[in-house]
Amino acid sequence: MEFILGPKEKGCVFCNRVRRKSDRKDLIVHRGKTCFVILNKYPYNPGHLMVVPNRHVSSLTQLKPGEYGEILTLMARAEKVLGGAMRPQGFNMGLNLGKAAGAGIDDHLHFHVIPRWFADTNFWPVIAETKSMPQHLLATQNLLKKFWK
Repeated sequence: MEFILGPKEKGCVFCNRVRRKSDRKDLIVHRGKTCFVILNKYPYNPGHLMVVPNRHVSSLTQLKPGEYGEILTLMARAEKVLGGAMRPQGFNMGLNLGKAAGAGIDDHLHFHVIPRWFADTNFWPVIAETKSMPQHLLATQNLLKKFWK
């Protein structure tokens, strides 16, 4: 509910993080040449990462060739890091392009990498607006940064 009811950040949240260079506070796990990897502040599951181009683009057609390559490289690296650090049993990976497709932030392209475990979903989010998060986001960031090196 914080995402929906809380105060809204001015400007693009991803562009703000590219400029600020406060990786700890902003939950950034890795910075590449053209893209970065960040923990989702409102994760579907522990370890939910997003791979984001540094440039403010909203469509795959706006990406430059170097950005395509780095996005896929970082998604593969995220799979490896999460696999080593958190031992998920599967992953959901992809993007929501446009509000109608479910994008919460539709003006800055970003790809989700979501670790999954058997039985990691249940009825609690639906009936009680509660999702258990067995690890704090900063602890997850510390763990993933160790494996990212």
